[in-house]
Amino acid sequence: MSIELSRNHLAGFAKPASEAQGVFRAVLEALARPTTPQRIAVAVAPPPPLGAVSGAIALTLCDAQSPVWLDRHLRTSDDVVAWLAFHTGAPLVDDPADALFVFASSPSAVPPLARLAQGSDVEPHRSSTLLIDTTAAQPAGVFTATGPGINGSTTWDSIGLPDGFVPQWQANHALFPRGVDLLLAGENTVVGLPRTTELVLKEAV
Repeated sequence: MSIELSRNHLAGFAKPASEAQGVFRAVLEALARPTTPQRIAVAVAPPPPLGAVSGAIALTLCDAQSPVWLDRHLRTSDDVVAWLAFHTGAPLVDDPADALFVFASSPSAVPPLARLAQGSDVEPHRSSTLLIDTTAAQPAGVFTATGPGINGSTTWDSIGLPDGFVPQWQANHALFPRGVDLLLAGENTVVGLPRTTELVLKEAV
């Protein structure tokens, strides 16, 4: 199937090398300091419903060797599919278990964590990274987060988590060193939740 790219959505990074490096550092810092927002200050305008921060992360992390799964809203957008193909060359897969990167346009579009690639004890890095666009999301509750990268414990508002997330995350956390890592993409920030982070609900919304 031929893919035509809208003229309005050709633009990626204005300065690919430096901007990709900046986004990569922000993502690494987000995963190293769980629940602490890291600023992503690049001007990327992907076609909706793919958000700007989600698009910037896709341009940085995805390539021809990294299969990508898109939720229904993203996958049925010809502009989104074309933009990602043009800028990353990443192959799209129908099953999230086959993807290294799983993109959800909202918390309600997130597939069950158990359906994603979990990696193995020998190759835990071959698990999925789930990225959720949280620009229109609400808090899912107040959590206490503990684990590597957190000094003691911290309180987190959990904006962007899907319904039914807590038991799924507890099961995911118990799989270590296997398991899924999570990135929450806001208006101009990214929050990381690596599989090593433990969450305890402090106050329900």
